[in-house]
Amino acid sequence: MSASTPTEALTAGAADTAELCQLARAGLDAHRLREALSRMGSLRELLQCDERGLRALGIPQGSARRLVITRAQPERLAADLDCLQRHAITLLAAHRPGYPPQLMAIADAPAVLFVRGQADCLLAPQLAMVGSRHPTANGLQTARDFAAHFAAIGLTITSGLALGIDAASHAGALAAGGRTVAVCGTGLDLLYPERNAELAERITRQGALISEFPPGTPPYPGNFPQRNRLISGLSLGVLVVEAARRSGSLATARCAGEQGREVFAIPGSIHSSQSQGCHQLLRQGAILVETAEDVLSELPKVVLDQLVATPIGPRPEAAEGGPRLDNPAEILLDALGFEPTSVDALIASTGLSSSSVASLLLTLELEGRVASDLSGRYFRCARALF
Repeated sequence: MSASTPTEALTAGAADTAELCQLARAGLDAHRLREALSRMGSLRELLQCDERGLRALGIPQGSARRLVITRAQPERLAADLDCLQRHAITLLAAHRPGYPPQLMAIADAPAVLFVRGQADCLLAPQLAMVGSRHPTANGLQTARDFAAHFAAIGLTITSGLALGIDAASHAGALAAGGRTVAVCGTGLDLLYPERNAELAERITRQGALISEFPPGTPPYPGNFPQRNRLISGLSLGVLVVEAARRSGSLATARCAGEQGREVFAIPGSIHSSQSQGCHQLLRQGAILVETAEDVLSELPKVVLDQLVATPIGPRPEAAEGGPRLDNPAEILLDALGFEPTSVDALIASTGLSSSSVASLLLTLELEGRVASDLSGRYFRCARALF
């Protein structure tokens, strides 16, 4: 009697999942998988091939070797199955319904995606929002505002669960009652960064966490540039909110350009290092974004027809510069730019007394018009226009 394979010892459902886990660990791309299956017939037959047979089907040598090695590691497959069950992780394969068609359009889409949460949101129109891990207060607010607006009208917001702009974008979508997708650079049993663990759990209830990396994959530095192509590949376009000149967000934007997706960038102060990356993208042809309409006007009509009908344009307060303030407050606000400014500099530029400046700054801060940094300097809060 011949020895049974790892999957033959499992139930039908678990065997199917084990086969997908084996496939995921091979690192095969979606198009090679579909081509091989068109010649072989079934995934089970494909996985039973030896390395030479797999190579004859057009599977690269590295992937073919990993498929054969993984087949001989029943303990690893059993551990994968246990992990998927404990963390409620499902799998989407490129040869089956439910795999996002937008992602399938890119050249190197993964054969298998691991998903925690609502897998159906991967089929909805998505907009990627990315940016600095060390954003300004204005950058955070801008990301939250734009994400909330886009999510409220039906776009799914996709980002990378990183600290800073990514997290603010996810949070903005959730706050608006919309949906959001986080593309992770680890296995989905490991939430990274740990500071965003609570946010990740909220995303699973109102969106999805996805990864191409099998369970147990730690946050290797090389994983994150690799996952960037999925952020852009799932999306109609990528909006960069803030980015330094050397930034992973620019890599995501490059992926978007190579994939034929739109690249959008929000300009900022010429004095801010967190604006330099966006300005670089704008010089290279990215679409300048000042309002939500700048993004929506570039989306395909078939997508716009799916969105909630919402009037787009400046909010009355934003269009008029916010609520009208008494004259001294207007003088102070006009003197205060979007770069942090010391109280002494404000006193000198406005001619107001120190007590008046302190009182007015407190009022403006309570109204959300200004904010302060850790050094005690103040700056105006940007108000996104919709």
